[in-house]
Amino acid sequence: MLNPYERKQEPVWLTIIRLLRWDKPEGRLILMIPALWSVFLAASGKPPLPLVGVIILGTLATSAAGCVVNDLWDRNIDPQVHRTRDRPLASRALSVKVGIVVAVVALGCAAVLASYLNPLSFWLSVAAVPVILLYPGAKRVFPIPQLVLSIAWGFAVLISWSAVTTDISLPTWLLWGATICWTLGFDTIYAMSDREDDRRIGVNSSALFFGNYAPLAIGIFFALTVILLVYLAVLTQLGFFFWMSVVIAAIGWIWQYFSLIQDSLPNSVYGKMFSQNVWIGFILLGGMIAGSLV
Repeated sequence: MLNPYERKQEPVWLTIIRLLRWDKPEGRLILMIPALWSVFLAASGKPPLPLVGVIILGTLATSAAGCVVNDLWDRNIDPQVHRTRDRPLASRALSVKVGIVVAVVALGCAAVLASYLNPLSFWLSVAAVPVILLYPGAKRVFPIPQLVLSIAWGFAVLISWSAVTTDISLPTWLLWGATICWTLGFDTIYAMSDREDDRRIGVNSSALFFGNYAPLAIGIFFALTVILLVYLAVLTQLGFFFWMSVVIAAIGWIWQYFSLIQDSLPNSVYGKMFSQNVWIGFILLGGMIAGSLV
């Protein structure tokens, strides 16, 4: 944990970067990935570049706002958790007032970007805001808060797809379902590192809900992701490269499942598996683009 002297030496702008989690790109990228899946699939691999730029910037702004809102909710809980005790609001390196201002600015940036989109996509963006704001509270009252996070992630699919097509169709919902299942899988892995702290503090997580069956639940979530992606590929007639990417992803998820069923894994393993899912997501994105074009 940073001592008070070290905190004083850190520039305020760098502390805000940590508040936004921009020093940890994996979490930002893993939200961007489903949005990019969606925009490229909806546009058959050739979306307008300005729209791709809006989607990328929008996910960065939205995830930044979500991180700040989460830390505002958890500012009195995070100091009790080893992984989160050095976060700027938890360590009191930044005040609550600063946190609120940063969250409002991030949401304002997201709103400006959403105004570029068509009416359906814009209102889907508006509908996503309550889910983002209330997710941290779900940890206190809902046994599987990762499902709320997954629904928030799913809005990225709906917004991006409708931004291209101005409607939502069966392939959209298949990709939405795959995103929900994938997010439940990788975020349950992430939650496994905090199980003891969460149990002690009294907050909920999918890792605690599933208990000893957490690895099995994760395996089922990843299997459902593959099934939905395969159905999507058949429906949209994606080519060979997408099928190759699905095979690679499935191998990665199978390896993660068999790793998780081992006893006494160090907490660092769960973070590494989370990062591996970022790579898996980009492999699938590459397969979707190539499979749409070739």
